[in-house]
Amino acid sequence: MATPNYGYEKRQRELAKKQKKEDKLRARAATARRGAGDNGAEPSPSPPAPQDGQTPNAANP
Repeated sequence: MATPNYGYEKRQRELAKKQKKEDKLRARAATARRGAGDNGAEPSPSPPAPQDGQTPNAANP
């Protein structure tokens, strides 16, 4: 019976790990590009509109 080629097996594991890492980086980059259009965050809520014709005044609430 032939002996196992541990060097070959190790190289295959390293190549698989490298490929998986590159795939993750590509996926993150694609997500970042998609998210760049909408800024990646929810829009901040606008302040409430004044009611009954009142103007907001910090000195006289």
